[in-house]
Amino acid sequence: MHALQFSGQSSSNGILERDFTLGDVPGVLWSPATRSGERAPLVLMAHGGGNHKKHPAMSGRAKLLVTGCGFHVAVLDAPGHGDRPRTAHDEAEIAEMFRARAAGEPEGPVIVRYNAHLAERAVPEYQAALDALQQLAEIGTEGPVGFWGLNMGTAIGVPLVAAEPRVTAAVFGQHWPDVLTQKARQITVPIEFDMQWDDEHIPREAGLALFDAFASKEKTLHANSGKHKELPRFEADSAVRFFARHLARPNASLS
Repeated sequence: MHALQFSGQSSSNGILERDFTLGDVPGVLWSPATRSGERAPLVLMAHGGGNHKKHPAMSGRAKLLVTGCGFHVAVLDAPGHGDRPRTAHDEAEIAEMFRARAAGEPEGPVIVRYNAHLAERAVPEYQAALDALQQLAEIGTEGPVGFWGLNMGTAIGVPLVAAEPRVTAAVFGQHWPDVLTQKARQITVPIEFDMQWDDEHIPREAGLALFDAFASKEKTLHANSGKHKELPRFEADSAVRFFARHLARPNASLS
């Protein structure tokens, strides 16, 4: 297993931001700037397609979780994204997506196929990152872990949560069911699921089918009017309340 290597850090508004690498995979860890002497829950996040670990959506959600709940938040650059080079396969799939878009053809089949390929690479990377992050004294191996990822983040997160018993609550949404349905049926932890009722890319029936596939006894559907990129900002606040409800608990003192 690769060791976690911190490569830089900064602190602002009560948040400590630490860049790290795990092997050749870059990531970022946001934590409370002031150590309380107690361990705190960890939320893993995955960014959307075409974005990166420090995209405003990631840093904004991390700020809410750190300042509002005192949690730690970690994000990895997905394969072919952020500071990671693209392979020839990445370039070919991205070119095909843009070709379909220019021709007025549905992009979904290309995105689903490409995201499944990325997930095969990203899931073991997230598991290795979780192993390494839990070795930090301020996180530890006994604390609860959550996962938050929409769009491509859901494509990575569903197979990750299905395979990873350490994740005990998750927020997903805005993805086609297709290759995710079987994995969703293996997930029983509490779920909050976001979808856009007027999504121009993901048919309403497709979003509902993925939500329905989760085997969780507690799962909540948040359907908002609007197109794919019009997910209301208040859904981030709802997700933070969801994680606070399911992850927050008395923390063990650091030894």
